[in-house]
Formats: sequence, C-alpha cells, structure tokens
Amino acid sequence: MIRFFLVCIVVIGFLILSIPVLIVEWIIGKFNPRAKDISSLRIVQGVFNICLWITGAKITIIGEENVPKDTAVLYVGNHRSFFDILLTYVRCGNRTGYVAKKEMEKIPLLSNWMRYLHCLFIDRTNVKEGLKVILAAIDKVKNGISICIFPEGTRNKGGSDLELLPFHEGSFKIAQKTGCPIVPMALNHTSAIFEDQFPRMRPVHVILEYLPPVYIKDLDKEQKKFVGAYCQNLILETLKKNEANI
Repeated sequence: MIRFFLVCIVVIGFLILSIPVLIVEWIIGKFNPRAKDISSLRIVQGVFNICLWITGAKITIIGEENVPKDTAVLYVGNHRSFFDILLTYVRCGNRTGYVAKKEMEKIPLLSNWMRYLHCLFIDRTNVKEGLKVILAAIDKVKNGISICIFPEGTRNKGGSDLELLPFHEGSFKIAQKTGCPIVPMALNHTSAIFEDQFPRMRPVHVILEYLPPVYIKDLDKEQKKFVGAYCQNLILETLKKNEANI
C-alpha cells in the first residue's frame, strides 16, 4: 500500500504544483511550439520515471533500436495495465501523442498536460467521433508527431497476457493514410505491477519489446486487408517468447 500512496502523492502533487509550469509552457509555445513540445515531454517523462521507480519494477527493454528515429511512427501494443502508458512514454525520444479514452478529458490539469503532449481523446461509443480522432491522428503524423494507440480499444482484463482482445482495424488507418511505419510493442507482465492485486503495487519484472517496423506497402494483399490482425499476431508471438523470461 505504501507504494500506491507514494505514486498518488507524486501524481497529485505534480498536477497541483505544475499549474505555474503549465502557464510557462503555454508562453513558450506562443514563441516556439516545438520547444514547448519537447520540454513538456521531458517534464512528464521525469514524473513517470519517478512513479516507475517507486513501484520497484525491474524493466527489461528489448529492440529499442527498431524504432525509426527520423520519422513519425504509429506505436501499437497490447494493453493490460495503467502502467503501460508510463512504461512506453518514458522511452519516447520525440514528440508522441497517445489516444486516450474520452473520460480522461474531464480530469482537470491532467487533461491540460495531455493536450500539451498531443494526446487525443476518443469516445469509444461514438463511431463518428472516433473517425474524427483518427483523422486528427493522421494530421499529427503528417506533422512529424508520432501516435501511440492500444488497438484492443480498452484495457484487457483477461487472466493472461496471451489472451488478447481483437485489434480494431480502424486504428491502422493512421498508417495506411500516411505511409508511416508501424512499431508493434509487446508488454509482458505489466498488470502484475498493480491491477493483479489492486490497490497494492509489487516490484515485479516486466518486459517491453519493440518489434521491427511494419510498412504497409511491403505487406501482401491479404495482410494489407487485415493489418490489425497481422500486427496482433506479431505481438502475440513475442509475448509467448518473452513469457519464459518473466
């Protein structure tokens, strides 16, 4: 329970104490938007790193060299824990926006930081609004901002890392319309940090592996029709491989 309370203190404390920082970042953005983007990114990454340190988790990163450094990408991964966002976001070398559920837009201060970080809020019950979010994400990628999305559409509460929900094919329109590389991410054992024994946190071993980028133009006809299923299979095979190392 101590780890849980410490993480809460860090997050809530940061949100409250960062009010003047938000104002400074807003001013910077008026003169140099890119500088604001990068400084906001580094600030939030610092807070996330503190939270991860508090959990005591042993984090193994594999294949980070597979992430293209010279272009925006579409990150896709399996999703079983709130900590998936922290684990992946601290590894982002450049501007990256996450697609988050609409409900998070109502949280004061947190939603302000998320907007600064180019996050997009999606209503999972409204297909029309969901399409608008995908179009907005396409624009982000065209402007050099990577996008991360968890194509299962929600946090998977199944009993095993290997029980993936179907990947929504619509998520991959971002890559289809921009030609950007898709970087599949496989996250093993992340729910064991927190969700498996809520509200306690445990110092467990987790693995984050970045797979080689997928370029839709290089796929065959059938794979292009079901890019989501193709990427899901790549992630599933990687999860199976890494499960033995947990």
